[in-house]
Amino acid sequence: MPAGEEISTVFGVPVQALFGQVLIGLINGAFYAMLSLGLSVIFGLLNIINFAHGALYMTGAFAAYFLLQWAGLGYWWSLLLAPIAVGLLGVVLEKTMLKRLYHLDHLYGLLLTFGIALIIQGASGTSSGRRACRTRSRASSPAATTSLHVPAHVSRVGRRVLLVVCVGTWVVIERTRLGAYLRAATENPTLVRAFGINVPRMITLTYGFGVALAGLAGVLAAPIYQVNPLMGADLIIVVFAVVVIGGMGSIMGSIVTGFTLGIVEGFTKVFYPEASNTVIFVIMALVLLVRPAGLFGRTA
Repeated sequence: MPAGEEISTVFGVPVQALFGQVLIGLINGAFYAMLSLGLSVIFGLLNIINFAHGALYMTGAFAAYFLLQWAGLGYWWSLLLAPIAVGLLGVVLEKTMLKRLYHLDHLYGLLLTFGIALIIQGASGTSSGRRACRTRSRASSPAATTSLHVPAHVSRVGRRVLLVVCVGTWVVIERTRLGAYLRAATENPTLVRAFGINVPRMITLTYGFGVALAGLAGVLAAPIYQVNPLMGADLIIVVFAVVVIGGMGSIMGSIVTGFTLGIVEGFTKVFYPEASNTVIFVIMALVLLVRPAGLFGRTA
């Protein structure tokens, strides 16, 4: 180091490294927020614990990869078409399977969506040239792990899209007439039908929108993370923890908690790396001890 040159530190950590981890934490937090937002929309409005959310996130990433590499479409087209494709898949799942479970215990929906997730992961692993469910290794097959290369400015704009979609979804659900109809349809569907609203169609579209958010997150994640059949499985447990901390069904809780925990995780990697993989779950346990409904959840 040249004489007279000093490096600013915070508790012995260089400021540059600290800011780098904060940026990574914000990026991770944006994906936590987007995925937990979709989960909260589905649970809050439909009472379904959608364990297939991570698999649908992975499906969005693979759809973007195939649209770019095979179909030759640009990234912006992929950003539009891949979430629509995932949303349509969600509509099919809701119409054929999930609608039978709305009046049953949450456990049935969790088990069904967990099975759907395993099927999607297995199919993706097979099409990638390996069985994703039989090994955790990501480097054993070139086809199993892929990368999506886009210009840096495109990736930056994509991250801004995450924030806009998160805020926009909260505004629609909490501050518009459509959002009021959606909330009312889950609490008193008979009354909503009296106003001439097709409640089953609204529920189907809501589920499709919730999983389309997961697909959109997958498209935006494809240029940043490695695209592989297990990318959703590696993330979904953390996202469920984010949803529990924020409050099951709370839109604002998902957004605020997602970004906050991403930053907390980033700081933990700087000051105590050994705890970075568990800090979110420790926070979840502490929050549940103090406030079982979550930070933004409605108490009985």
